[in-house]
Amino acid sequence: MKILANDGISKSGIKALEKGGFEVITTKVAQEQVANYINSNNVSVILVRSATKVRQDIIDNCPSLKIIGRGGVGMDNIDVEYARSKGIHVINTPASSSESVAELVFAHLFTGVRFLHDANRNMPLEGDSNFDGLKKAYANGIELRGKTLGIIGFGKIGQAVAKMAVGLGMKVIASDKFVGKADVRVDFYNGQFINVEIETEPLEDLLRHSDFITLHVPAQDTYVIDKDELAIMKDNVGIINCARGGVLNEVALIEALENNKVLFAGLDVFEKEPSPEIQILMHPRISLTPHIGAATLEAQDRIGTELAEQIISILKTEKV
Repeated sequence: MKILANDGISKSGIKALEKGGFEVITTKVAQEQVANYINSNNVSVILVRSATKVRQDIIDNCPSLKIIGRGGVGMDNIDVEYARSKGIHVINTPASSSESVAELVFAHLFTGVRFLHDANRNMPLEGDSNFDGLKKAYANGIELRGKTLGIIGFGKIGQAVAKMAVGLGMKVIASDKFVGKADVRVDFYNGQFINVEIETEPLEDLLRHSDFITLHVPAQDTYVIDKDELAIMKDNVGIINCARGGVLNEVALIEALENNKVLFAGLDVFEKEPSPEIQILMHPRISLTPHIGAATLEAQDRIGTELAEQIISILKTEKV
């Protein structure tokens, strides 16, 4: 039985699938050729990340397809309900990349409060001629410890962010339409740990009281943070989006940065990805990464292994 990992899969995932008796194809097939390739090679499973889209046309034209797997959390590049209505299993790996995304959030937070994104641009240009000037320009850093972090979306990634925030000595406020509360466990080297129960709060309360705000919600039909939400926030708030492009109004964000409502932003995802607006890319107070939240070796190993385990379980159990 053949599996097309069109956006790649870790070596551990390939090994687990091959051990289970499956043939894994890692050839990168262009989007417009995916359906033809699946049919020509009698592919039963297609695995994607964020690049390849599996829409109704592929689902309708590929009768051999039994499973669509998404390496990661969000499945907005897959017509999930339609696929399931046709008897196709749709799976993802919601827990595997949580820690990696959470760490990127803090990379952007630390970058923002210590001006690293701007310093790294200017030091190569002026470090030898204007060292004292740059030192003065970046002298007003902010500590994260003791500040309030607002987490919008309190699923597995949001909870991983909360765990790290608690470990840093931050205060955490979370908001989620579906999660009422969660236990966040912080582990220590010697086997000790603490559990912190965090109850979610109304979004407006989070917006009013947070020093920094991070988004962890799926793709939406409307903005989660728009002009009205920005107006409620504290002055000099920091905003991080490592979730999905389109949940944060980038035009409103630029305006808020320009009038100093927002101190800095950190963006891993963009409304017009993969061609973000030049105003976003060139802004001196935005820390930028190219959608790499889950792009760690550890996360990719976990994703590959988890996908393999789910596929083997489904196909072996159902003998499809």
